[in-house]
Amino acid sequence: MPENLRGDIIENEKLLFLIRYLLAERSDAGKTAIPDNEEERFRLYRSLVNIRPAREADELFLRTEDEFLKELISEAGITDISDLKPAEDGIFLRQGDITTIKCGAIVNAANSGMLGCMQPCHLCVDNCIHTFAGVRLRYECAQVIQAQGHKEPTGQAKITDAYNLPCDHVIHTVGPIVSGRLTDEHRRLLESCYRNCLETAVQNGIKSIAFCCISTGVFGFPKKEAAEIAVRTVRDFRKSHDIQVIFNVFGNEDHEIYEKLLIGNPAA
Repeated sequence: MPENLRGDIIENEKLLFLIRYLLAERSDAGKTAIPDNEEERFRLYRSLVNIRPAREADELFLRTEDEFLKELISEAGITDISDLKPAEDGIFLRQGDITTIKCGAIVNAANSGMLGCMQPCHLCVDNCIHTFAGVRLRYECAQVIQAQGHKEPTGQAKITDAYNLPCDHVIHTVGPIVSGRLTDEHRRLLESCYRNCLETAVQNGIKSIAFCCISTGVFGFPKKEAAEIAVRTVRDFRKSHDIQVIFNVFGNEDHEIYEKLLIGNPAA
């Protein structure tokens, strides 16, 4: 790290330090002006993190990032699974930001590169999880991909640390992409995503897991049928495994779909 940055960390200047560090890594740093507005500064920080290649970072940067992100998440409000009311035995429905859930693991709807969304400030769950976990998550994911020697197949699951997120782990899965007619293979692969995430959790001693809505965003899987597959797979898995499951949704439409499936149509 450039020596002239080492004195920059004083109270309330963590974000500015992080931006300067990230800019100093880049050859085009001189072309980027740092905004005066804190909200715009965070957007710049997030953009730089989103496009940053998977690589290690200086210990001082990581320590500062840890402090900054943990403070940010704490201010947003952390939801502990113990605070939630079950929709049915062992299954919970929550609407909100999945990065603020304290549980054993949250599920990331990843792409096959498994390096996170690299579109600056994109609001997909993959981008949000990587942004608020910190840069070490992308680096660990890159190591996973390098070790296996190929991109992540659809329907599988990989586990990593969660770093600055309040959960203990992140489980990454690549959902099926539906670009035309929905097929039985799409359905099978989506079910495989949920089942393999659950299996991975149990194999790692995880007692609670929060799912996002896999494949229903830009991957194009119809929301209602995706939810039906998710709920059916979780209910079936829980017949033989003691694990608590949160279905975490963001939009009102998804909440209504899951509410009808879980509360309006309780398990037999």
